[in-house]
Amino acid sequence: MNLQNLIVCRRLLDDEIFNPENEYAAAAKLIERAETLGLSGNIFRSYLLYTLAHEPNLVSTTVELNGGSIGESLREAFIHDIKILFGIYAPATFEFLGDYKPTCANKSEAFAELEAALTNLRDAVKIADVFIAHYKKFGYGDIALYRAFRWDGNLVGIRHFENIRLDDLIGYAHQKELLTKNTSAFLDGKPANNVLLVGARGTGKSSGVKALVNEYYSRGLRLVQITKPQLKNLPEIMETLRNFASKRFIVFLDDLSFEESESEYKYLKSSIEGGVESRPENVLIYATSNRRHLIRETWRDRDEAHDELYRDDSVNETISLSDRFGLIIQYYAPSQAEYLEIIRHMLKKKNIALDDEALRLEGLRWEMSHSGRNGRTAQQFVNYYLGQK
Repeated sequence: MNLQNLIVCRRLLDDEIFNPENEYAAAAKLIERAETLGLSGNIFRSYLLYTLAHEPNLVSTTVELNGGSIGESLREAFIHDIKILFGIYAPATFEFLGDYKPTCANKSEAFAELEAALTNLRDAVKIADVFIAHYKKFGYGDIALYRAFRWDGNLVGIRHFENIRLDDLIGYAHQKELLTKNTSAFLDGKPANNVLLVGARGTGKSSGVKALVNEYYSRGLRLVQITKPQLKNLPEIMETLRNFASKRFIVFLDDLSFEESESEYKYLKSSIEGGVESRPENVLIYATSNRRHLIRETWRDRDEAHDELYRDDSVNETISLSDRFGLIIQYYAPSQAEYLEIIRHMLKKKNIALDDEALRLEGLRWEMSHSGRNGRTAQQFVNYYLGQK
């Protein structure tokens, strides 16, 4: 397997599977990777596809930096490499490498789609174009593998992201419509607003944002959740996301509020609007809060403000952060009928049906002993009911 003639995929030379000591060493590493990654079938070919899909090369990084396009000369160089790579084969000594069955097949949606698109393809030009389309749609590496990320000096993929869908959220049709229309416009490259979801606790504000990522992952949407202390890192985070121009990111702040003494909100104000450096066009900020005005103000603050010479300046500073969110979506506690419908939907997903009277009695009895009607209370009741069966 002489890969010295590679041009844009030369990083493969550093992989001991493609540059092994002998065929036994290559087979051992292939099996190890197959079990770790859930690769099946001809695992040499499958691992080659996985490596090209996930490890950065000049083509994948250029597609990201240029919003999904590459020059014709770079494409020709990539086709040259594809001809080399798909002309090499697994060690012939081990027949089971040609139809390997891993203990756990846990392929990502993006990789499964890539494998399906490449099934039975032998033409290097078509194979190269499939990879370019894959980079444009899903990206490469962790950006393709994960739907959501946290920030730890760099993007860290969240392996076990909640698989909630918009259809799982009962009620709030108007709120979901506002949220999806804004997000769809964002994905289509049209003007869209930063969003503040505000209102009663447990009403599905955070779940709505998470569901968006699951719905629109294949259209290039990703989520990056940050904490309030990380707001000072927003310029660095924004610059990192700017490098993935073919993807769209929601920077997500959950349960957001500030005391007047906390200064982190100024970083957020600057990032949304007013900083010297513009916010990347592929990034929006979505935040949830139980409070319409994110900066806490008390009546005592109002009284003390009488001592301030310019009272209006103090008021403007307090409310200006909320005003920088172009779309503010209000969530209210559900009605009794909506609350019971949420419980019915959750039980139906577990193949359990309660008659209307039993559902009403059990659900309302649970509500009265807890913190009111909301989606969280409904979920807690369902967990209790399932645990007693």
